[in-house]
Amino acid sequence: MLNVIFFVAITAEAMTAALAAGRRKMDWFGVCLIACVTALGGGTTRDIFLDHYPLYWVGNPLILLLVCGAALFTIAIARVAYHLRWLFLLLDALGLVVFTIIGCNVAIEIGAHPLIVIVSGMVTGIVGGILRDVLCNDIPLVFRGELYATVSIVTAVIYFFGLTAGFHPDLVIPVAIAVGFPLRVLALVKKWQMPKFVYEKDL
Repeated sequence: MLNVIFFVAITAEAMTAALAAGRRKMDWFGVCLIACVTALGGGTTRDIFLDHYPLYWVGNPLILLLVCGAALFTIAIARVAYHLRWLFLLLDALGLVVFTIIGCNVAIEIGAHPLIVIVSGMVTGIVGGILRDVLCNDIPLVFRGELYATVSIVTAVIYFFGLTAGFHPDLVIPVAIAVGFPLRVLALVKKWQMPKFVYEKDL
């Protein structure tokens, strides 16, 4: 189940990234590059930090074709993509949670410290979006008060400590998704945000 959702999620991430590139009037290569960075950037960063090789898309190059194909398909349906906005948001929320769980699993498999397991999950979940926004010359969504990284951390904590408590992954995974996904959706609907730090005086 997790693998199926993973492929759906990276496809959705690639498509939303392609739309972001389109808003910046990038050429088709730029669209594909932004899609790859967004969909694969979190996992790539995680693997580099953990010294975990080969990178997951290097070991499975077909993922690159899926991501680029999704980006080019988005160009073709761009005129109607706006009407699918909430579908993209829901898939992004689901992807955030699933990427987080997968990132935790990679760190657990190599015997990383519990804190690193949680950070690994968060990095996998949020870094792709950060890279997308930086390359598109935007302030990253995760830094603008959105409950995004927080959702990833909550998901990682529930997942890791559920496993540590001895519960089977087949139980812990649905529970982590059942908490993280609705939390992200509620944050979108209710516009919940992290407190912001505002400092306007000159030093």
